Amino acid sequence: MIETIIIAMLMAKIRGYKLKPIFMSWEIYPVLVFVGLYMFLNMQVFFGNYNFIKFAGILETFYICIFLILIFRYKQYISAIIGSISIIIGTILNKVAIYANDGKMPVFPTLSYITGYVRPDVFTKVKDIHVIGSGTSKLIFLTDIIDLGYSILSIGDIFIRVFAFIIIYSCIKSTNNIKEKVDDDIVQSII
Repeated sequence: MIETIIIAMLMAKIRGYKLKPIFMSWEIYPVLVFVGLYMFLNMQVFFGNYNFIKFAGILETFYICIFLILIFRYKQYISAIIGSISIIIGTILNKVAIYANDGKMPVFPTLSYITGYVRPDVFTKVKDIHVIGSGTSKLIFLTDIIDLGYSILSIGDIFIRVFAFIIIYSCIKSTNNIKEKVDDDIVQSII
């Protein structure tokens, strides 16, 4: 999830927006705290501690809900609707993959074996919907095939993360516009 926020900030920077204004408001920090928590959970997996995996789904839900603070503060309602549509599409794609594979989400680790994020025995230790993918898996292109080395995503997961990208980028843009308006008002009051 951190990569989504970094990409949004990088895109905003490329477009000429300043990042400082978003960090001047408290509303970004709950999102960053949840990203830190999620990174902590990913690090636990690296160390072979799989006890926290069962909380990943609920934490992802809280993570998405925490964006409501930014949405309401910066009035990003259109962006939220577009992002929500992206979440719905992503969720449907994931559900289709799970349904086609008898209630399981096949995972195809590659880079994660090298980084140590996934070990061959992890799918027998962790009892959740994820199973190691095989040639018998159906709709492979919808399963977890995008291996980042510290997380393995599906196309549906990418769509879900688009929500975070849209909200962060829109809020950075909005904070820059607010700052410009305040600066203009200050100049006008001096004149």
